[in-house]
Amino acid sequence: QLQLVESGGGLVQPGGSLRLSCAASEITLDYYSIGWFRQAPGKERERVSCISSRDGKTYYADYADSVKGRFTISRDNAKNTVYLQMNSLKPEDTGVYYCAAVRNRLCVFPYDYWGQGTQVTVSS
Repeated sequence: QLQLVESGGGLVQPGGSLRLSCAASEITLDYYSIGWFRQAPGKERERVSCISSRDGKTYYADYADSVKGRFTISRDNAKNTVYLQMNSLKPEDTGVYYCAAVRNRLCVFPYDYWGQGTQVTVSS
């Protein structure tokens, strides 16, 4: 099974930045779309961003409207890692961030593998 481990969360002031990492257990990222999701207390989990590759190159990437222009997703296949650079953070970005993998290149459900989550708190 593919295993995913998130890291990089923490507490940051509004307007600050964080970089989240999603490390995969095997060098098969070209088979998967990797999505970032977040869930705030009392709210539904939402997809923040997703990325896929083909022949080692980025094939597809998208972002939720709420984070466009502020967040950037990228991948380093050599390190089996997907990153989410989060800039201009807002309090409403607070939540547990998860990465997940699905075996297609179009970032569609169902996601088969999930990380444990990393907490992001945006507060003054």
